Amino acid sequence: MAEKGRSRVLLLAGGIGLLLIGLLAGILLMEWRFQKAQLATPPVRIVERVQLGGGETVGTVTLSAEDGQKLALDPVVLNQVFREVARRVTPAVVYIEVTVGRSGSFSGDFFHRFDPDQERFFREFMPRQSVGSGVIISPDGYIVTNYHVVEDAREMRVTLADKRQFEARLIGFDRSTDLAVIKIDPPEGETLPVIAFGNSDELTVGEWVLAVGNPFRLTSTVTAGIVSALGRQVNIIDDFFRVEDFIQTDAAINPGNSGGALVNLRGELVGINTAIATESGAYEGYGFAVPVNLVARVVEDLIAYGEVQRGYLGVSIQEVNAQQARELGLPGVQGVLIAEVRRGGAADQAGVREGDVVLAVNGRAVNAPNELQSVVARYRPGDRLELEIWRQGQRLHLQVELMGRDAPAYQEWFSELTEEAPPRMPELTPETPPDGVFKLENWGVGLRELTASERTAFDVDHGVYVAYVARGSVADRAGLPRDVVIVQIEGIDVTALEDALLLLEELAGAETVLFRVKKRDGTVAFYEVPVPVLSEQ
Repeated sequence: MAEKGRSRVLLLAGGIGLLLIGLLAGILLMEWRFQKAQLATPPVRIVERVQLGGGETVGTVTLSAEDGQKLALDPVVLNQVFREVARRVTPAVVYIEVTVGRSGSFSGDFFHRFDPDQERFFREFMPRQSVGSGVIISPDGYIVTNYHVVEDAREMRVTLADKRQFEARLIGFDRSTDLAVIKIDPPEGETLPVIAFGNSDELTVGEWVLAVGNPFRLTSTVTAGIVSALGRQVNIIDDFFRVEDFIQTDAAINPGNSGGALVNLRGELVGINTAIATESGAYEGYGFAVPVNLVARVVEDLIAYGEVQRGYLGVSIQEVNAQQARELGLPGVQGVLIAEVRRGGAADQAGVREGDVVLAVNGRAVNAPNELQSVVARYRPGDRLELEIWRQGQRLHLQVELMGRDAPAYQEWFSELTEEAPPRMPELTPETPPDGVFKLENWGVGLRELTASERTAFDVDHGVYVAYVARGSVADRAGLPRDVVIVQIEGIDVTALEDALLLLEELAGAETVLFRVKKRDGTVAFYEVPVPVLSEQ
């Protein structure tokens, strides 16, 4: 009986053990499946909330003034100024479409009737269209633009900022400044928006300006920049009497902006956008505008007379360099050198001489030829100017009365300058110079002694005759002509050929040499010629 009891106990204990083992295995299996499920599910990421844009605004900027006080500048206010100027100015800037060429048109199939050469010929006579900008300068419809925008125009269509369109007619143009005036006729009783004129003489480098125009046919485009420089001459106007005194700006100007407005932050017109300096054909940071003070002078005459009534001094001028300033005894590199004075002209009658240096006109300093041209271009024939002159170490003040281009003293001069140059006389090459001519190969000139008849013809008692100037030589590039007499080299009289050769040998180390020559008509001129390397005397 006892053995049977022990067997039952052992069986019961074994059953309980098996049950516990089963429960443990079940628990372990469930734990394994739970962990596997957790690995298959991406973990939940808890991201903390980040506040964006919570930094301080700039607000008002405080600047120190020269008197020690503080100036407050609010960028928001400056932003409002730009917006207001753009709002006021844009309505007065127009879009100009110009049709250039002969009237009539041909379909594309028309060209297939001809061979390629004939096709090119007829295409040259096809009307073509160009675009630009203009600025309304009077309520009754006068518009200023660039001459190159409307040159050879057969038809002109003007589109205002409010999309209204008008046919325009040419009133007048001035090649020397690349300006033109056209006219549209608004409906009776209606006036057009006009920009107020500013004072370009008060502009300073660094001043904010806005350019308004129609680049790439994108009408009413406004760009901003600063005045980068003043008084620029870039030789883009194709006229012998060009007047270039440009405002340079980095406000974006592109094709189509020509004739548009350059305005200051008062909304005043300070220039007419004219050109860009670029290698790509598009904006590269260098734009140029005609100053409004010159614009106003030109458009007044174009509206009143159809052409500009411009006075002339009757001189040829050139820049003063450091070497010339020292030789002339100038206190600095300043002024404009008078290289030639037209006999009987305004400057001649006032007592201006070759070799004088013009320091100022009516109290305004001039330090470059284009500055002198720009100042004089603002005056009409008969106007009197006061010239401050430097002559032989002294300052002189001369009163000059300007003459028009129709003055007898200027007629031959203008004819010589504006007509095509006559065929050049056959040149004598250095290899076969005439007897008695000394060749200076590196200079590209041939010199000889004067004959008795030449002394009489040129009305000189000393000097050397320039027998030839080789085409493409340093002398030719500097403009030195043949058939003239060199009377001075660097201010020293030349009495004979030997003097000229010795002087040129002594000046071999200089950068340039200044020649004073006399022509057959009696005029005296100066030519600055770079010294050639290894010049042969």
